[in-house]
Amino acid sequence: MAAPITYQELQQKLLDIKVPDSELREYLEADPDKSGAFNLVLRPKPGMVAMTFEEVEAENAMSIGNGLARVRRQIAFKVDLSHGNNRPVLVAEGDSWFQFPILIDDVIDQLWPDYLVWCVSAAGDTAQNMVFGQAGDGMCEYMDALREQKDRVKAFLFSGAGNDIIGADSNGVPVLSGILKQHIPGGTPAEHIDFAKFSEKLAFLKGAYEKMVMRIHADPAFEKLPIVIHGYDYVIPGRPGDPDDSRNPPYAKKDEWLGGPLVAKGIIDRELQRGILRLLIDGLYDLLYQIAASHPHVHVVDVRKTLLTVKDWNDEIHGTSAGFKLVSKKFKAVIDPLV
Repeated sequence: MAAPITYQELQQKLLDIKVPDSELREYLEADPDKSGAFNLVLRPKPGMVAMTFEEVEAENAMSIGNGLARVRRQIAFKVDLSHGNNRPVLVAEGDSWFQFPILIDDVIDQLWPDYLVWCVSAAGDTAQNMVFGQAGDGMCEYMDALREQKDRVKAFLFSGAGNDIIGADSNGVPVLSGILKQHIPGGTPAEHIDFAKFSEKLAFLKGAYEKMVMRIHADPAFEKLPIVIHGYDYVIPGRPGDPDDSRNPPYAKKDEWLGGPLVAKGIIDRELQRGILRLLIDGLYDLLYQIAASHPHVHVVDVRKTLLTVKDWNDEIHGTSAGFKLVSKKFKAVIDPLV
């Protein structure tokens, strides 16, 4: 176990890219009063970081999370580049599968040993915001990132459908609440899905993905740039009190996004729950493969049947570090031939 440190020493570690996230985890934890998995805020661990009253007050006014994680990654990118590292350069935009600040080694963390990744992802980001900008203002961070790396980028990675299918909307309401029907005794998984509403979700995603692809390929510098997109694995809903489910994330309830909404609709049977979620995930993949079929430089990473047990999941919708390592291997199998 690591030795306790002062708050000043913690700040020095946070700004030192040579200190790995695994070491920072000894001193940081999710702040349950400020966090959700879509806006993770970290705080110093009591007993591991000695703080004066003034430092506690200053810390309360700060937010350790997406911003810090991005800065650490981008500094590491620039340092490696300045040292002549010749790993292929990728640009990544996405959600919490691409940036889960510090507490989990996410997909981009796992890809880092093989690629230099200029990452503008953020936990909690949505397809709406990434593609259309806040309030539909058209601001596009990933195009700025691509242009910044235009002389060296080999592929663009995009992760942007999770919140629309198995996560929460912009108000924090689980998406499932609006897609599920009330339980039908003896009903099939398909009979419990409101396909009209599900189709609306997919139609929005199709428009967002098409906009993203066409915007990139319309730029002469990127007209043949490989774009790598992905779906998600077959998620496992949580259930409070389940002795076989050790997941207990400090930033969310055990059944925050999946188990709770399913039970609220009277859908309690485990196999029925998972059957419904499989259909939703498969529907997303059908859409992604349709997009790839229409654009020769778009490629799908299919990660279904990778995270097979609850031990592979940190919560209902995010893998553990070991789980994301398995996922990253499937990314690498798609990316390597492209770069």
